[in-house]
Amino acid sequence: MPVALIIGASRGIGHELALQYKAAGWRVIATARQPEQLAQLQAAGCEALPLDVNKLNDCAGLGWRLDDEKIDIAILNAGVYGPRTNALNAPLQNQFDEVMHTNVLAAMRILPMVLPLVENAHGKLAVISSRMGSISSRSASQGWLYRASKAALNSVLKDVSLHTSKAICVALHPGWVKTDMGGAGADLDISDSAQRIRKLLAGLQAEHNGGFFNAEDGASLCW
Repeated sequence: MPVALIIGASRGIGHELALQYKAAGWRVIATARQPEQLAQLQAAGCEALPLDVNKLNDCAGLGWRLDDEKIDIAILNAGVYGPRTNALNAPLQNQFDEVMHTNVLAAMRILPMVLPLVENAHGKLAVISSRMGSISSRSASQGWLYRASKAALNSVLKDVSLHTSKAICVALHPGWVKTDMGGAGADLDISDSAQRIRKLLAGLQAEHNGGFFNAEDGASLCW
């Protein structure tokens, strides 16, 4: 039975990915912060693990709980948007810390632990990034703290990809999705986005390691 690890499965895309992989017959290990969220995942048949990605002890505990696992698909979905700025408004210190710790520091703690487990299965590791993190294709600056964090996340993913020849590591733009972050006016339903992410991951080959992809259509994106 293939194994999927979804980090950040309490709601939105992460939760839907956990449900879809479980429905497809996978063994699903999924993380969430709150007891009620963990209970929902367990009720859906997932192995639910408590994790706050901003707590060092939680991240270390995740590594201990997953020791010696073989992970076919690992997806780091946890993330926050932060202040919705349109101008070049400097973020408050606590806003900066929340966004950068959640979107970047957590990845730097978790991905090095998860990579060997994915390598054990010659599997695939993905981070849910955003096209807003692309520097070379950027034409707007709204949400510039979020943009900075996703550009940094892309950098972290690229570095991780350089440390393996046994796994395929990619950054994914999920599309504009109707989540709490994306809003009701977004283009994609959560179920559609999750399906497209699963399809893209299933089709990845070794030459895609270290790439940045649009899950909407599978196209390669510029850093």
